[in-house]
Amino acid sequence: MRRRITSVKSLTTPAICLLAVLAFAAPQLKAEDSGNTSTQQAVTQVQPNYVCMATDRVYDKSLIPVVIGNKTYYSRCHMCEEKLKTDPGSRVAVDPVTGEEVDKSEAIIGAAPDGTILYFASVENLTSYNAGMKSK
Repeated sequence: MRRRITSVKSLTTPAICLLAVLAFAAPQLKAEDSGNTSTQQAVTQVQPNYVCMATDRVYDKSLIPVVIGNKTYYSRCHMCEEKLKTDPGSRVAVDPVTGEEVDKSEAIIGAAPDGTILYFASVENLTSYNAGMKSK
């Protein structure tokens, strides 16, 4: 009887570790398996005031303007506003066409059907991106 209890106890820790590893790895594996399709969809241009630039999500109502220096960003809530004010990295994105960094307050913003937000340096880049999606 004592041996059986010891065996179960000895399996508990490895089982918990395995579950923890799977919980952390599953989202990453899913993203890799999908071929990152969220960035492979045509996008529609959206107005900046409908995009929370801290979370990169589009909403159906105008959001809170956050003025930093002479630039205006938008946030959904006060936590996002604080992130934009304190984290300069949250105010920039990479143009998927050129690979160049763009300031979100100056970017042309595109939303994919699944809600993915992309920031472009110009309307021409957004158009070029969509043309590339049609040819795939």
